[in-house]
Formats: sequence, structure tokens, C-alpha cells
Amino acid sequence: MNIQALMNQAKNMQKDMMKAKEEIDKMTFIGESSFVKVEVRGSKEVVKVTINEEISNEDKEMIEDMIVIALNQAFHKVDEETEKRLGKYTSMMPGGLF
Repeated sequence: MNIQALMNQAKNMQKDMMKAKEEIDKMTFIGESSFVKVEVRGSKEVVKVTINEEISNEDKEMIEDMIVIALNQAFHKVDEETEKRLGKYTSMMPGGLF
């Protein structure tokens, strides 16, 4: 196999990876525990946090908002660390990896 064929294969793989990543980013995932339910997008964006009805309404709204903020901050830190560690690899690929 020649270098041009390898480059085309790598380019096609990158396109497939990007398409899959875009599809995942648009999906919604749900996580649940005893008192909390969270909905997040594949892009790690928190869409909604629901606290069980057993908690008072005043406390519930504040806690839900605080959880959304904290989760999004944590996801941002994950992205920063990923870029710090993997950026050198993705920068070698045309257009990056993600």
C-alpha cells in the first residue's frame, strides 16, 4: 500500500470519527440515583437536573442549579486536561481529532 492510499484511509477514518462524534454530541443521556436524575448531551453539557420531590421546593431549585453549574465546571476541566495531554497528537492530524 502506498503512502497516498494510507493518507486517504486516514482522512476517511477522521471523517468517520468526526461524524460519530457529532452524532454522540447531539444525543441525550440520563443518569439516575435515589434522589437525583440528570440529563446530559454527548457533548458533556448538562441539560437538566431533577431532585426528588421529597426535598422542599425552595431548597430543590437552588440545589438543582448548583449541581448544573458544578457539573459543567467539572466537564470544562476534563476538556482542558484532555486538550493539554492529547492536543499534541490531535494537532498533527488535519483539522484535529475532535
